[in-house]
Amino acid sequence: MATEACTAVVRELRSSRPYPFITATHDVLNPQSGRVMQKIGMTYRYSYKELWQPKNIPVVFRMYQLDFADGAETYLGYRDTFPQHWIEKL
Repeated sequence: MATEACTAVVRELRSSRPYPFITATHDVLNPQSGRVMQKIGMTYRYSYKELWQPKNIPVVFRMYQLDFADGAETYLGYRDTFPQHWIEKL
């Protein structure tokens, strides 16, 4: 059901908004979310470690992106914000 809902959202965003891309992240301990992102066409770009609030615990997130425009650049906001970042071989 999550894949179908995300597909509908992507369809709406692609057709009605001028966004060059959309992004999503997931905790590495929740790989099912990553599989949904992959099923809707998102691609893995990088991972980063964040001190997650409000629990104040370190969490590794994977960032995925779906490009709507040709030549869209990878969103680097998380990578540039958190000093621990890398690219995994998935």
